[in-house]
Amino acid sequence: MKGYVDLHCHYLPAIDDGVRTAADGLALLAGLRRIGYDLVVATPHIRTAMFENRPAGLRAAYDGLLASPEFAAAAGQLPHTGLAAEHWCDDVFWDLFTAGESMRYPGGFGALIEFPPELIPRVEERFFAMQRKGVTPVLAHPERYSPLYQKSDGIERMLDMGVLPLLDLMSLTGKYGSAPKRAAERMLDEGVYFAACSDAHKPQDVDVVADAIARLERLVGKEEAQELLAEGPRSILEGTIDS
Repeated sequence: MKGYVDLHCHYLPAIDDGVRTAADGLALLAGLRRIGYDLVVATPHIRTAMFENRPAGLRAAYDGLLASPEFAAAAGQLPHTGLAAEHWCDDVFWDLFTAGESMRYPGGFGALIEFPPELIPRVEERFFAMQRKGVTPVLAHPERYSPLYQKSDGIERMLDMGVLPLLDLMSLTGKYGSAPKRAAERMLDEGVYFAACSDAHKPQDVDVVADAIARLERLVGKEEAQELLAEGPRSILEGTIDS
């Protein structure tokens, strides 16, 4: 059985609302490795007026962490790593994408998009344009958007066009409240999710993620959980979604 693949994690230090220090970033990675992750992709925020990150700075932060003596010393305890970004869905993201400067997943086949918590924007045309360029839109934590708390109608059109939703595992533990928890359980039952990821922001999240994985297995069974934790995210990276 292959190890898990995490396509949503905030282990780069002092660059968004994730870990503050390199030591905490490495502790987060080591913890995820301990609970079964073979590959963890950093997805720092690119969000207008909050986290004004750009590719050059993100790559410098990522390369700096991997080149640090602390990373070398801990390497045997860490998963493989990669770099992408969590893009706030606005005109800044679209400008970056059209200029070829968005932070796609390693391999270039997908890009992680985040919606405002209270709004499902009309983005189908832009998402179609992404797909025409060979990039699949990957939607972060749909269970945490209030228009989807009660029903999934707001993203049905996106699902039909091939947008891939990611479950934030910690939603299953109630970390974000009861409404996202219930929405996550409903979406699992509906088969909405393509993959499940940690969205971990600090080392202390690791135990919550472990509890969430156990709950995921109880809700959908170990075989489907493995699909969401390993095969699904790996196929996004490999561009084998339709195979």
